[in-house]
Amino acid sequence: MMKLKIFLLAALILFLLFLPAFAGKYLLYMTIHILILSVFALGFNLLLGYTGLLSFGQAGFFAMGAYASAKILLVVPSLLLGTIAGMVAGGISALVLGYLCVRHTRIYFSMLTLSFGMMIYSLAWKWREVTGGDDGLVGIPRAPFDIPGILSINMNPMGNYYYFVLVISLIAIFILYRIVNSPFGLTLKGIRDSENRVAFAGISIRNYRLLSFTIAGLYAGLAGSFLPPLENTVTPPLAHWTHSAEPVMVTLLGGIHTFSGPIVGSVLFYLIKDIIVRYTQYWLIWFGSIVVFLVLVFRGGIVIFFTERIWPLLKKQQRR
Repeated sequence: MMKLKIFLLAALILFLLFLPAFAGKYLLYMTIHILILSVFALGFNLLLGYTGLLSFGQAGFFAMGAYASAKILLVVPSLLLGTIAGMVAGGISALVLGYLCVRHTRIYFSMLTLSFGMMIYSLAWKWREVTGGDDGLVGIPRAPFDIPGILSINMNPMGNYYYFVLVISLIAIFILYRIVNSPFGLTLKGIRDSENRVAFAGISIRNYRLLSFTIAGLYAGLAGSFLPPLENTVTPPLAHWTHSAEPVMVTLLGGIHTFSGPIVGSVLFYLIKDIIVRYTQYWLIWFGSIVVFLVLVFRGGIVIFFTERIWPLLKKQQRR
């Protein structure tokens, strides 16, 4: 099983690296969106799948990252600086609001995150001097990837920006993989399964939850920072609670208690959406129906279904 995982991972990375050689701009555009949602959902899954906390306000941190990145890019033409600013903005806002949220658990935690997320949404609408109000921020440049005195890469071609998002996303995914497989990640799993036992061991539950919440905010901010250079605009709906439903949906679809679940769910999300939109304007009805069907049929997520049900059956048949 481990050899198969390594083979599939290597094949996927090679495919992504050579994608611009044979793909058009639209496919690269779609793949960038998949990478953005994957990073967004992986950070969210650190909360839900590993810590046991359901947040409905992650879109607020995504929007914080997007607006911070946009403001930097409008003033300083540096893509790297804009990305760092977006990630930091998401992390700091998550740290501040998380300090208030992690005092509560279960439905109270979820409602608090929803409230704070909608507060950020309201700020995006009303604080016109900073956010542009309902018009948003427009004309955001796709600034070059610039390291003073070392190199400068033009990011206007879609292929160049694709590689930038790909490399940063792969680094972020690897770091999060190391986090969830570290003693810190094991502690989060212990809090998820039995917080009383972890508390009896002398571990501060609140501090670990706050750190998990902050990391999830960092990843949401990072994902948000990728969007302004791609779309050249940022608008308030990015902070709406309906946008927070996307990482929840793709995580449930791919698998909550698996690291790769949100990535698989993100790919399926955009594939299903892209196919349905081609045939009907009422795509939300069909899309929702298909997702509900998949969640009900593949209980625990598609990754869990294949690793715990399909793969053992295949191994039994090989032995025969």
